[in-house]
Amino acid sequence: MIKGFVFDLDGVLTDTAEYHYLAWQELGEKIGISFDREFNEQLKGISRMDSLERILAYGHKSNLYSEEKKMILADEKNEDYKKLITQITPADLLPGITELLMDLKKAEIKLALASASKNGPVILERLGIADVFDAVIDPATLMHGKPDPEIFIKGAEQLGLRPEECVGVEDAEAGIEAINAAGMFSVGVGNEQSMKAADLFVAATTDLKLSTILAAAQSQQKERKF
Repeated sequence: MIKGFVFDLDGVLTDTAEYHYLAWQELGEKIGISFDREFNEQLKGISRMDSLERILAYGHKSNLYSEEKKMILADEKNEDYKKLITQITPADLLPGITELLMDLKKAEIKLALASASKNGPVILERLGIADVFDAVIDPATLMHGKPDPEIFIKGAEQLGLRPEECVGVEDAEAGIEAINAAGMFSVGVGNEQSMKAADLFVAATTDLKLSTILAAAQSQQKERKF
């Protein structure tokens, strides 16, 4: 029986990807690395430091910076990003998410946020949904980033549940891989090719219907018993 939902943030609850893109672009210009939106897709769902490493590798500059300097660069990006996200309001919740969250609370299903973003709590506050979540995983406490399942396993733990009692919702390939490895029922939103490993795929957040998700998860659990 499903008792908890563990959500990613970017691309699932709201779309802060554009703000990340603009902040990384600004940093890229400072260090002489230009990249486009296609490359930026590789940065979705992974940590800030992993994103920086990919950008430096893309610009063939990985060996030019010490670990200390990389931390400074990552902090610069985050400061730019934090300025941009002050624009977020409850109107920035993606279509269908308000209804889904209301249905989950009515069904007394616990909710956790499993985002690689250290700004997750601030964004939840600005979206007006911080009080809806029972747990928010602090990515600073993790040993491994997605696609490692650690963040989703911790999400279940903080809800007092087993992973198999939870649904994980993601829009990034690395996130779906993490949910599956954690032993949760995985729901993928967005690009069908990227979400091909998800237990349930929906093209848009408006298609995230609680009844549909629970029925699919229950069906899978029955199949696994035989």
